[in-house]
Amino acid sequence: MQDEQGRRRGGSRQPSPRRRALVAAGLGALLSPALALGTVRPVRISKGYGLLYLPLLVMERQRLFERHAARLGMRELRVDWVLLDGGNSIDDAMMAGSLDFAAAGAPGFIELWARSRGIPNVEVIGISGLSTTTLSLNTNRPEIKSLGDFGSSDRIAVPGIRTSLSAVVLQMLASKMLGPEHFARLDSITVNLPHPQAMQALIRLEGGVTAHFGSPPFSSLELREPGIHRVADSLDVLGPLTLDVVFAPRRIVDAQPLLARAFIGALDEANRMIADDPLAAAQIYVTASNLGLSPKAVMQMLAMPQTRFSVHPGQMMDFVDFLYRVGTIKAKPRTWNEMFVAELSRFSAS
Repeated sequence: MQDEQGRRRGGSRQPSPRRRALVAAGLGALLSPALALGTVRPVRISKGYGLLYLPLLVMERQRLFERHAARLGMRELRVDWVLLDGGNSIDDAMMAGSLDFAAAGAPGFIELWARSRGIPNVEVIGISGLSTTTLSLNTNRPEIKSLGDFGSSDRIAVPGIRTSLSAVVLQMLASKMLGPEHFARLDSITVNLPHPQAMQALIRLEGGVTAHFGSPPFSSLELREPGIHRVADSLDVLGPLTLDVVFAPRRIVDAQPLLARAFIGALDEANRMIADDPLAAAQIYVTASNLGLSPKAVMQMLAMPQTRFSVHPGQMMDFVDFLYRVGTIKAKPRTWNEMFVAELSRFSAS
């Protein structure tokens, strides 16, 4: 952390390896087919495993993006949905020019937004918020009652070490519960596992995994198993943060702003459909997730007050302030609106 802070205060002016990679990615994006050039190809959108991604699954099943695009004159629009989980894989796909809209954890987006600013063909812009819920740190070791009880032999599963949503929120929890100087204390015992595999490893005592920091349905399913209990909950410590957002390359949004309007409109409609008909939404998730859940179980998770879907992000500056304080980003926006498209203001908060 001291090295990071030193660089932020004015160390070497040489571009960082990460920034050089972003520039190289920008050159690569120039060579790839681009919506901005009017090429007829599918719009590529990422989605993930958890219940946080339900609005996107509804959009996919009901073809809402295509419908909203058609209303705005884009009747030839086709969509490819890509299953990705973890900040690194999503950022890499975005930098490589193989994604047009990415759904990812808010911290990963904020870092990429800060690092890519001013780099042509790589710079990204937020499209919308996606979902709010709680991340739960569950363990299979009965003697662990708090974050301070984890030792060097423990292994906490997250879908991306240090960069994923779970990894950063775990740092924020450690900062609050163990002290700001100990924000990275648990980093060395985190292991990289997608949520479905992490849940199975925790329940089956496999791979040395002694804890999993995840969201519903995985966190809820784990607590149904004997020997699993909750250690900490992000909502209790950090409040109702918007955990996932949607972002896109700025070059595409600048060239075709109606794409952003169509996407936000489709997402807003999906959110209203979930609220108006939770059973239908639950059935869509049951089919898409392939986790053996019942619609009733999913509806119970949707009914939890901490689970909320909205195109408007909440408490983004909590993430920004933390990432800036620990040196992950070197510059920060004055307000969260600077990171998102102005089009978002057309839609009312839900």
